[in-house]
Amino acid sequence: MPYSILALQPRHQGWSSLYVARVQTPRGDEIRREVESHGDAVAVLPYDPGRRVAMLGRQLRTPVLHASGQQDLLECPAGLLDGADPEEDARREVAEEVGLRLRGLEKVSTVWSMPGLSTERMHLFLAEYRQADIEGEGGGLAEEHEQIEATELPLAELARMADAGTLDDSKTLILVQTLRLRRPDLFAA
Repeated sequence: MPYSILALQPRHQGWSSLYVARVQTPRGDEIRREVESHGDAVAVLPYDPGRRVAMLGRQLRTPVLHASGQQDLLECPAGLLDGADPEEDARREVAEEVGLRLRGLEKVSTVWSMPGLSTERMHLFLAEYRQADIEGEGGGLAEEHEQIEATELPLAELARMADAGTLDDSKTLILVQTLRLRRPDLFAA
């Protein structure tokens, strides 16, 4: 007998929803697990291969501030899916957050962000850009109070941060390391 969900009881409904799931195990035991649900997301590492830089954003992340006191987080552009097309939403997020018009997207993977708690799957992409593709300052949506600071960093510096353990956003770390594997030539000092 496979695992099965016996009941999903809502505890909070809002931007994100929290449920308590009653699950029956293959042995017939019943266990309870909390489940957070807010939909799928996208994340993109935009990089300029000619100048060997990547465009990231710095912004307040309240859970990070609460847990560690860290004032902002350096991360690649990302956001929740608004529609059914992850590529379309990835382009929109990058334009809103860091002011870039993307040409092509290279799919990396779709991963479970936090499978022990969340239903979120994140669609990860790499995307080349050129200086001419910078169309604005970014900053995010005013109505969402994002206040994102677009920041170009050398790819070699991102590699050093990854190696030193100071690139502390998981989606950004995954995308930087993927780019290093696929295009090691871009990371030469």
